[in-house]
Amino acid sequence: MNTTAVAPLTAAEAEALVMAAYQAAEAAGVTVSVTVLDAGGHLLAFRRDDRAVLISGETSTRKAYTALQLNTPTADLVDAVQPGGIFHTLPTALDRPLLFIAGGVPVQRGGRPIGAIGVGGGAPEQDHSFAMAAVDALVQGLRRP
Repeated sequence: MNTTAVAPLTAAEAEALVMAAYQAAEAAGVTVSVTVLDAGGHLLAFRRDDRAVLISGETSTRKAYTALQLNTPTADLVDAVQPGGIFHTLPTALDRPLLFIAGGVPVQRGGRPIGAIGVGGGAPEQDHSFAMAAVDALVQGLRRP
């Protein structure tokens, strides 16, 4: 059993994730909401473009929560909730704010989940790419000397 402590996701890192995703969306001309949760599922950072559809705030949060709970990008879970999929009944069996649409990505440190980011407002593939760009930017920033 691995008992090595992993540093939690900081507020500064959460803000960096939000800004990286927001900037990627802005560069693509897409208006979005971005949510970052800590490892306990608590809100660390949020931003909604004032032109983004209102529901994008809720979808970004639910995508982040789903990615965190299952420690998997939501893009990889879409087929699992289809009829015959391994999680087909999960969305209705649990009283949790799960959303199986691409755009949620777990954030890990040392191979362990420390939080998640969710992006909503664009097409699912766009939201996923913005979230991945943010996680990649954070990882690259952590690798700098």
